[in-house]
Amino acid sequence: MQKVILSFLGFILIYTVTYGQQRPYRLSALNEKGIPRLLDSITTPEQWADKKDDIRKAWIELVGELPKRPEVRYRIISETQMSDHVRQKIIFNTIYDDSVSAFLLIPNAAKTGKRKYPAILALQPTNETGKLAVATPFKEGNRNRYYGYELVSRGYIVLAPDDLTSGERVYPGEKPFQSAPFYKKYPGWTIMAKTLVDHMQALDLLSQLDHVAADHIAAIGVSFGAYNSFFLSSVDPRIKAVVSICGLSPFTGDPNPNRWGIRDWYTHFPTITAGLNNDNVPFEFNEIVALSAPTPMFFYAAQNDLIFPHWQSIGEALNDVYKLYEWLGHADSFQYSIGPGGHDFPREIRNWAYDFLDRHLKDVK
Repeated sequence: MQKVILSFLGFILIYTVTYGQQRPYRLSALNEKGIPRLLDSITTPEQWADKKDDIRKAWIELVGELPKRPEVRYRIISETQMSDHVRQKIIFNTIYDDSVSAFLLIPNAAKTGKRKYPAILALQPTNETGKLAVATPFKEGNRNRYYGYELVSRGYIVLAPDDLTSGERVYPGEKPFQSAPFYKKYPGWTIMAKTLVDHMQALDLLSQLDHVAADHIAAIGVSFGAYNSFFLSSVDPRIKAVVSICGLSPFTGDPNPNRWGIRDWYTHFPTITAGLNNDNVPFEFNEIVALSAPTPMFFYAAQNDLIFPHWQSIGEALNDVYKLYEWLGHADSFQYSIGPGGHDFPREIRNWAYDFLDRHLKDVK
């Protein structure tokens, strides 16, 4: 019995030394000491693999079940010929007899040629119009958010879905981004798990299209779409590159950490609130980004972002992930920038991000 107790105490000591503050983290300690370092006491690939498994378990425990997806099917509702591409409005099936409305953008050359094209899953920002804001240059929209529309012009096949609670998927009688009906139907689950599965089903669809190079698919998004992009990459290795714009929001230094918990508006993870009431968080978001390593990733944050104002903590988290990529021998695969602007995707950053995607995706044979 004495040996068992000693062994258990030894495990706690090793866990604490290797991983730093033991999960769940004390938010007050993070605010005092900063982001937990990914490579603290990590000296071997095996140690990092063990820590990565530990992070993944904490992540999936919070997110919830990711149910098996049905065989993907879709139908074309309408088709519009644009100057350099065809825009199809489609509906595809997903779990629990639900369906997803989306725009599929296909370069003109892909309609006539035989070669494969890289593809983009263009995830929407926090915009009630959903796919419209990303895949079309509609006059009421923010011109800096037309990334799906711009990327098809660069030779990508683009799929831009409506996420649950926006676009054509707003609950009847509700305003956009009201998640209460979801939790009434699925009280023990999370809307983020449902969104992840919908996005994985979108990847199933892209992967089966004749002209798509299934091993050259990226995810891109701003704000809501930004964190959904690296959330998806964390659970689905089919994402070969990520562009995440103004969507990384660590708990550390956040004046509103309950943005991830229970709200009257959109509730990402209900159990976060109870943890915060006890000064606990289950992980830090640099760890969730790190689950995708060494997948190529591009991040942008802004110093005058009124939604995610804690840019110092965001920069600390990004730099910590960069050190992990550097340690793994993939420093060129992780790029980030922190600029003086607001919560947006300015042209110069778009050009940099698109060049990053070209570099990592356009080697299709």
